[in-house]
Amino acid sequence: MSQETTHPMYKQAIDYRDEESLFEGYAVIPQSGAAKRPCIVLTHEWSGLNAPMKQLAERYAGLGYICLALDVYGKGVRGDPSGDNAHLMNPLLLDRALLRRRLLAGFEAAVRLPGVDDTRLAVVGYCFGGLCALDLARAAPTNLKAAVSFHGVLQSPELGEQRRIEASILLLHGWEDPFSPSPDILAIATELTKAGADWQLHAYGHARHAFTFEGANFPERGIVYDRKADERSWAAMRAHLAVALGEE
Repeated sequence: MSQETTHPMYKQAIDYRDEESLFEGYAVIPQSGAAKRPCIVLTHEWSGLNAPMKQLAERYAGLGYICLALDVYGKGVRGDPSGDNAHLMNPLLLDRALLRRRLLAGFEAAVRLPGVDDTRLAVVGYCFGGLCALDLARAAPTNLKAAVSFHGVLQSPELGEQRRIEASILLLHGWEDPFSPSPDILAIATELTKAGADWQLHAYGHARHAFTFEGANFPERGIVYDRKADERSWAAMRAHLAVALGEE
């Protein structure tokens, strides 16, 4: 799975539920090669499961993984990729137990996808989705092998005593990201260490928030695309998943 490919892909909207709500994810399944494949669970940034996240899901499938892009807002609930989506994100930041329940429902939907090797799953998230990826790792489902946060929000959910985190964690962080300042970095390093996690931090000098999002250019808010950090973090993610999912 070391090269991005152009093999045919099967793309489908996937409905799933938690205890209360209906969600609509986006599954991308490569149509050639192994009968069983590792699965990437992709968690969206604050605007929801819009076109940019679907394109990312297809890019991960191009690496040979099955990918399910989750929806934590609800079927038909989507924000503006270029607008203010705090009204969608903030209720889940204030109720991390609800967010965890929705993430676990999506994770179980990924396990059920045809062709998924249910012993090899990873979660990858961007911005708010980075927080979601870490919250799923904190929930510690037994078949989650890795979690990757791209320029994620890092605050702990404070949901009581933390179970041991078995997933291998990779934090990809812009050093000048105003949404994850230095105290948050020290706090999550302490948290993950206490939880017994295998964790790594890659910090990119001068990079700010959303450094992988081409076209991001809001320096007054600390949101700027950074080509070097984008390329380096993508390579780091690929190497991390290859090891964690048993491809090397």
